[in-house]
Amino acid sequence: MTTDGSEFDEYADLGATTENAMEIAETSMDRVRELVPDETLADRMRQKSVHATGDPEFQHLVRFTGATDDEPVVAGARAVLDERPVVTDITMVKAGITGRGHDCPVRKAIGNGADLAAETGMTRTAASVLELDSEGVYDGAIAVVGNAPTAALALSDCIEDGTRPAAVVATPVGFVKAAESRKRLRAVAAEHGVPAITSVGRRGGSGLAAGLTNELVHVASDYRNDELPGGDLDR
Repeated sequence: MTTDGSEFDEYADLGATTENAMEIAETSMDRVRELVPDETLADRMRQKSVHATGDPEFQHLVRFTGATDDEPVVAGARAVLDERPVVTDITMVKAGITGRGHDCPVRKAIGNGADLAAETGMTRTAASVLELDSEGVYDGAIAVVGNAPTAALALSDCIEDGTRPAAVVATPVGFVKAAESRKRLRAVAAEHGVPAITSVGRRGGSGLAAGLTNELVHVASDYRNDELPGGDLDR
């Protein structure tokens, strides 16, 4: 047993490290690449969406907001290299962000804004996003929403009011406001030049948002190790 949690944190961090686990992960991704194109940075995000959901059709539900599909991937990977904060909506998404391959501080929004939620009746996740935004937390950060549609709507309001995340990953899930929140976020992000990776429809969730964010880390790591096809992120 551990006394300070550090060994547990290392053990619990997501991602394959043992020989057997690496073999499983590599075989899984090889199968995904048989189903999804492997030509662009955006394709890597489509592959990750299929890997995270187990659904080959999900590749067709990913949307990229930018001049090109690659633009939000480049922006997100560059933010990783610049060690910008990663800010998630809830604890589950934060727990899914890998601790390896980057030095970005990772924090969750939930837990902030309790007074605002009580005063206004808005959801805790929406209030937490607005509270952190009032502190300037989202400017230049990688903003990740994996669970709460109201968090995505609040983030849209923040962008309309002048907040500029380095990149957004948003895949809130559900039957109420999920699809609508992502649609609005795409529109606002496009209008204000904020690179974003989202999905359409009701499906999504914390695991998908964490997986897509982790792929930004992997793209940055490949660039850092001179293993990125194309050689650079200046596109």
